[in-house]
Amino acid sequence: MLVLVWTLLLNAALAMAAEPAQSPADARQVWQLLDYLAVDYGGAVADGAVVSASEYAEMLDFADSAAAQVKRLPPHAGKAAIEVAVAQLRSAIERKTDSAEVGRLAHAANALLVAAYPIPVAPRKVPDLARGAAVYAAQCASCHGAGGAGDGPLAARLEPRPIAFTDAARAASRSLMALHQVITQGVPGTSMPAFAALSDDDRWAAAFYIGTLSHDAAARARGEKAWQQDASLKARFPDLAALTTMTERAASQTVPAATARDVIAYLRSHPAAVEGGKPAGLALARQRLQDSLAALHAGRRAEATRLALSSYLDGFEPIEPVVGARDPALLAAVESAMLAYRSALSTGTPAQAEAAAAHIDTLFARVDAALGDANADPATTYIGALTILLREGLEALLIVIGMIAVLRKGGRQDVLRYVHAGWASALAAGAVTWAAATWLVAISGASREVTEGVGAVFAALVLLSVGMWMHQKSSAGRWQSYLEEKLSAAMTRRSAWALFALAFIAVYREVFETVLFYSALAADGNGGALLGGFATAVVLLAIVAWVMLRTSARMPIGKFFSATSVFVAVLAVILIGKGTAALQEAGWIGVTPIPAPRIDLLGMYPTVQTLTAQAVVLAIALSGYGLNLFNARSRAGTSRRPT
Repeated sequence: MLVLVWTLLLNAALAMAAEPAQSPADARQVWQLLDYLAVDYGGAVADGAVVSASEYAEMLDFADSAAAQVKRLPPHAGKAAIEVAVAQLRSAIERKTDSAEVGRLAHAANALLVAAYPIPVAPRKVPDLARGAAVYAAQCASCHGAGGAGDGPLAARLEPRPIAFTDAARAASRSLMALHQVITQGVPGTSMPAFAALSDDDRWAAAFYIGTLSHDAAARARGEKAWQQDASLKARFPDLAALTTMTERAASQTVPAATARDVIAYLRSHPAAVEGGKPAGLALARQRLQDSLAALHAGRRAEATRLALSSYLDGFEPIEPVVGARDPALLAAVESAMLAYRSALSTGTPAQAEAAAAHIDTLFARVDAALGDANADPATTYIGALTILLREGLEALLIVIGMIAVLRKGGRQDVLRYVHAGWASALAAGAVTWAAATWLVAISGASREVTEGVGAVFAALVLLSVGMWMHQKSSAGRWQSYLEEKLSAAMTRRSAWALFALAFIAVYREVFETVLFYSALAADGNGGALLGGFATAVVLLAIVAWVMLRTSARMPIGKFFSATSVFVAVLAVILIGKGTAALQEAGWIGVTPIPAPRIDLLGMYPTVQTLTAQAVVLAIALSGYGLNLFNARSRAGTSRRPT
């Protein structure tokens, strides 16, 4: 069973390394249901009265379905808030509230949903609208009509009739993401099928093309002129994600309605215009931070939290390696400040959030100064490459060398090959990750933090159990007989593969982070300095490994296992702290800052969650070790008692 759990966690870590963490299918369906309610409710209720009994019944049914599917979502800290938001939406529909309020409630619930269960909201590259037109003609025109008016050859036979994409009123409430979700999953209870067999690029291309059918050339021309003349519009549409999630109705809350319609008309037909002006790095972090404050002031706290997380993961985190190489203390200060801001959004007052944001802005100014020139000097690159690999490699080395030493002490040379295969496979996987991160995909900040967090927590729990087991045998003073009588029988093929899994995860977690840090350092140039730092770190790690193996070989077996059990427990405490902190940065765990020191080397971070996790693991270890000693003394007393 333990091997199965290890394997599942391993597969999850590998999947998250390749692409951003995906939400369950139920989360996508909930999002689609809520968006459908926001768009179509106006056709069921007007001025507090039902204008279509069938559509009103459908609205109630969809709200009930959304509530039921939310209950089936995996556990998450934000799940209860989503359930409350959906219940409020259902109540508003029962009261026949106006469509604007129902739309607001539906979008608020969706913001909470996306924050808790991230759903990909934008295409990986700029969509090809010519391809979208071809997909539409082949797959959609027979029902929706060549021009999107809902008058295709098959339309008359369908009930309900196909949507008219040319309906400007409906289109004003529909986002491109909503179109993509409908194309992907279809609409249950209607004739709209799912087109999941199409590639994701084709589905996004079709969504963008459909999104242009309610606009005309004149609107696009006016939108292009406004886009070029009004710089503030670029801040409202900073990237493809903003374009795909923004509706005309939402945009009209901050700009005139006519301008919102025209600009969206232009950008949906020319999405490359958004991508060309996309900010990155610190500029994106600053922008998302300001957007977060604006959402907070507008009363959209869930959206503010999502934007705050994006400020870190999408803006600051990609430049984190370079900042860390040039000013580690500044990096730690920024990370702590951004966690404090998210905590203020969750439990503090707007004034506290504003103060935290102002502090972050001050730190960002220092980051600007620290980055200075586009390229670092060779000495900085060398030191960064050296310290990064030493820091990441030492943790993995301690775990793997400990496993090797234990097996050698037990005379199980035959099982060593599983450990060696594990760490060697991790290095090979690291090379694949380097290639993927460089040429194939962009590994998101959330993926990195989740992968690191899950790997660290998993390793901590395994090390804790191993440490307690080793201490139990050591305190009993029965190592030699145990090794001779039990180890060979216990070391089955299943447990040997478990050692492979532990060695792989322990090493790949560190390799994964090292790859991402080195990718960032490589962008600074100074390839010779980078390779020099890498080579020096490899030599130092090899020396450390040799010393550890020699020391363990000469140490008496009882003393070796006693000391190793304590060391393993300490390492478990460190890793549980680092894993919890990584999951906090990914938004999986809440943040409650407290006045406490931050000691990265010990995995200590000034939040209630990280210190509590460490305290729990430490308490378990101390309790287990104390019980081992008590039992050992009891057995010793019994054996000395005269018979």
